[in-house]
Amino acid sequence: MDTVSVKEAKSQFSKLINAAQRGSAVAITRRGKPVAQLLPRPATERKPLPDLSAFRAAIKIRGKRLGRTVVGQRQKNRY
Repeated sequence: MDTVSVKEAKSQFSKLINAAQRGSAVAITRRGKPVAQLLPRPATERKPLPDLSAFRAAIKIRGKRLGRTVVGQRQKNRY
């Protein structure tokens, strides 16, 4: 783990963020005593989205299509 002072951390913040992205931890000190730690974010795995094809197939569409209904309502209110 690298150690930098608060003053150095202020002037080299972008560099420290890049180091954290690469996996390095950095301790930030004030007057030689550690006051903060910059750590890399733990890697997380994304869960795949569920397959909704069976759900979509189960939906029954009744009546007119929505687009036709909206157009009809607009024309009805216009005149």
